[in-house]
Amino acid sequence: MMDPKHRDLLKKLRLELCLQALADGLVPHYLLQEGLITCDQLEEINSQVTSQRRTMKLLDILPTRGPKAFEIFLDSLTEFPWVRENLVQLCKESHRMPVGKTLELPDSVQESCPSDKLLNILAGKLGSEWEQVLGYLGLDHVELYRCKMQHPYSLHGQAMEGLVKWKQHMGRKATMQCLWKALQDAEVDPSIMQYILQ
Repeated sequence: MMDPKHRDLLKKLRLELCLQALADGLVPHYLLQEGLITCDQLEEINSQVTSQRRTMKLLDILPTRGPKAFEIFLDSLTEFPWVRENLVQLCKESHRMPVGKTLELPDSVQESCPSDKLLNILAGKLGSEWEQVLGYLGLDHVELYRCKMQHPYSLHGQAMEGLVKWKQHMGRKATMQCLWKALQDAEVDPSIMQYILQ
């Protein structure tokens, strides 16, 4: 898995990176050459109808390609030196949670039901990880597929649809504790879990 710090950085810059049309140049071909993506994944990227969607698909794939994915991605940005410099600088400025520090959900909120507002914010932060989280929450492949079909071009919409379905299906059993455990099991970035505690 990609370093959570790098994964979080790509999420935060997602829209900005999509505007750069990164997937229309040599970037994906370099990633293929280095073995970071497969031919099928390259075809999947190229099949998207706009440059923004091609870059979005590339950004969906990158975090799943191992611990060296971010470094190789930086090396691929020869046509976009300003993007590379920005990523490197932001990487230096970011601070990871101290090693050994674990987050715990307060007892006072464990049995409470997460609000729609919180779920909406969470949906916006999960990105492509929403499927894994919802899988841990109990949604099956059919339900996940329906979420995708109802919001084909919006990861936020897909995630929110899934979270709402979970809350409706589980009723009072849709607790903060269940949500917290799913986020932990999916190894979601600690910064997202930290946000829930605020």
